[in-house]
Amino acid sequence: MPFPGGLWWLLCCRRGFTLLRRDYGEAEREADGEAEEEEEASFELRAQGDQGSLEVSLSQPTRSSSGSERSLLVAEEMRSLIVEKGPGPVEDDPDALVKGWLQREMRGCMKTPWIRPRKYWFVLTPDSLDYYSSNEKGARRLGSLVLTSLCSVLWPDKQLYKETGYWSVTVFGRKHCYRLYTEHLNEAVRWVCAVQKVIDSKAPVQTPTQLLIRDVEEHRDSPEILKQIYCCNPILRYTSGPLYAPLLPFPYGSLDQSAPGPRSYTTLRDEAVKLFNSLQQLESERDPVPLMQGVLQTCLDLPPLVDEIYCQLVKQTTEPPAPGGQGDLHYWQLLTCMSCTFLPSPPVLRFLRFHLDRTENRFPASEMAKYACFIREALGKTKGRECVPSLEEILVLMQRQEMICTVHCPGAPACSVAISSHTTAEEVAQELVSRLGLSQSPNLFALYEQSRRREQPVGSATLLADVLTRFENLAGEDREQDPPCRLCFKHYGFLDTDNVPRDSLEFALLFEQAHEMVLRGYVPTSEETLQTLAALRLQSLNSDFSTHAPFPRLEELFPPHVLHARLPPLPHRPPSKCRGARLRAGLLASGLWGQALAKQRAERDQRLRGRLREEGASTMAAIVEKWKLLQGMGRPEAMAAYVALVREWPGFGSTLFDVDLHASPVGSGPQRLWLGIGAKAVSLYKPGEPEPLDSFCYGRISSFGASDSSTFRLSVEDRDLLFETSQVNEIAQLLNTYLASAGAQRLPRRQEPPTSPPTSEPTVLPQGLCPGAGPWQHQPPVGSSHS
Repeated sequence: MPFPGGLWWLLCCRRGFTLLRRDYGEAEREADGEAEEEEEASFELRAQGDQGSLEVSLSQPTRSSSGSERSLLVAEEMRSLIVEKGPGPVEDDPDALVKGWLQREMRGCMKTPWIRPRKYWFVLTPDSLDYYSSNEKGARRLGSLVLTSLCSVLWPDKQLYKETGYWSVTVFGRKHCYRLYTEHLNEAVRWVCAVQKVIDSKAPVQTPTQLLIRDVEEHRDSPEILKQIYCCNPILRYTSGPLYAPLLPFPYGSLDQSAPGPRSYTTLRDEAVKLFNSLQQLESERDPVPLMQGVLQTCLDLPPLVDEIYCQLVKQTTEPPAPGGQGDLHYWQLLTCMSCTFLPSPPVLRFLRFHLDRTENRFPASEMAKYACFIREALGKTKGRECVPSLEEILVLMQRQEMICTVHCPGAPACSVAISSHTTAEEVAQELVSRLGLSQSPNLFALYEQSRRREQPVGSATLLADVLTRFENLAGEDREQDPPCRLCFKHYGFLDTDNVPRDSLEFALLFEQAHEMVLRGYVPTSEETLQTLAALRLQSLNSDFSTHAPFPRLEELFPPHVLHARLPPLPHRPPSKCRGARLRAGLLASGLWGQALAKQRAERDQRLRGRLREEGASTMAAIVEKWKLLQGMGRPEAMAAYVALVREWPGFGSTLFDVDLHASPVGSGPQRLWLGIGAKAVSLYKPGEPEPLDSFCYGRISSFGASDSSTFRLSVEDRDLLFETSQVNEIAQLLNTYLASAGAQRLPRRQEPPTSPPTSEPTVLPQGLCPGAGPWQHQPPVGSSHS
């Protein structure tokens, strides 16, 4: 049944008509839609050269305007930035930089490949990216994207080309995004480079907030002018309404979601608005700590938002409805946490300092003034953080107090140290060296992150607040599998172990560290000697043998790997190369045979555990018999005898690292070794062997450094040794420490020219402390030697 004439005409007018593949109705609706979707922002973006007067009042954002009013505003804005084209041919436009046919995505057509994208004539001018229905004379301009310094353009995506057969050119504007497509890569690259060149040529855009910050700084000594500025510009004051646009300019476009991190973010502008909503929730939040930590984490993930949050907090703490109330103090507490975590840019920092001075002058002796004083002092110490403050640190900062950090000392009671958000590991180590009376020791000490599975030194410049935050995160992620981490104070480098007094605290630290080396299997010796060492350990703990004395667990006295080595090795069946055999084995394993095999494995594991218990009982009996022979020996004598036995190994005093040596012969695999870093030489040991395979004094080492994140290179005379290890930083830092202690001179890296001529003065280290991580690439001076 044919449509009536009037209904057919209405349908054509509403859906558009196609003539020679020119889609007029769809394009007109799209152009009108672009105008209707434009919303009134909270400010008008201005170019740096067009400052104008700031006498006009800048009110809070509103959305009360109608669609026709918004379209009129958009049309006026576009006419003020783009020169109107005449009725002449589009191809004869003298301002055109690049022009050509491109296909634009229409209502998600690239997601439905059976719908062909529409083709338009695009013209790039110094001010905008326009597109027309055709390149003929009098063709109607269907849309325009104003280009400013905040616009961005994305390069063609190869993955999208594989999926659709088109190279994409994506241009982000303030409210719209043009997704353009072409079948030729050269054409896409030409458009991307041309658009980026236009964007780079634009003057930086400033928001009214930035202009007002500049005015406040210029008239900070004129109270009357400042009062007028704050009175006439509500954008600088507290607001209870929402914020529809950020206070500072941010580039248009989406964020790179390929960056590592558990969170996913939208655009910077949207995240800034979301953060302001989160700030407003602080006013009525009973427990604001988690929300504060979330805001800080977002700023850590998105550093450009740091200045924005500072400006938002200054805004919300300026002339609040209830100064000193709960909601106002929550803002000040978050500002305190921000000042201990992030440092704003210089203009925002000056504006923040002015706000703190103004608050102290207006509300002296108030809680706001106390927070302002604390924030000012914190800003002078903040250098940047690796982690956001922990929940405990936020609670402490809300009270403007210091945290109590517990540091464990082997052989001595744990020490409690008061730290702030700016305290480094070097400062705590220096305090402990002084408190424990180790200032005159020639050896080096450091703080360690310690758990049952791993142990690594803390860099001297590392903030302890970041270390405690990592401990809190690890405790929340993996509570059952690994015991909580802790800070430990112990020897870092042994320069002299022979002249340590036996009755000193340092000897107790040396004894405990030697015992740790024994338990980890880093002291290759006979099993008889290991049993004697375990008996001496019991004598130092419990004195003479007694049936009522507490017995530690065997793994706390004797290396566990020695017991496991006594067990028979598991039978190893090589995998079958026949596909049919593997298939039959897989089918059998998944059926009844699989249950039988699982039962056999469980029985075998039970027998191994029983055998391990038997071996442990016999070893403990032998240790107890040796313990009985030590009756009458005092604790100092037992500790001295223990250290003397361990010192018989030539590698005692060296720090051992598990490495894989890449052999030079072609076809030979890596060799598992111990790399011993000592005060006089670097040695290579085969695990379990007492004598080194090779040893190099520091005079033979020409250079060392990191080839990559997991490969350490050691150049010895005419050969290079490559070690595969996960402790590249620790090895390089320890080598630098020993070289500096021996009086060697540090030089710049190989690839960087020296900034000053070398001097003959050795590097001076603080007494009793390990230095910070030095440069990875190191080359001793010519003619230097280290015994």
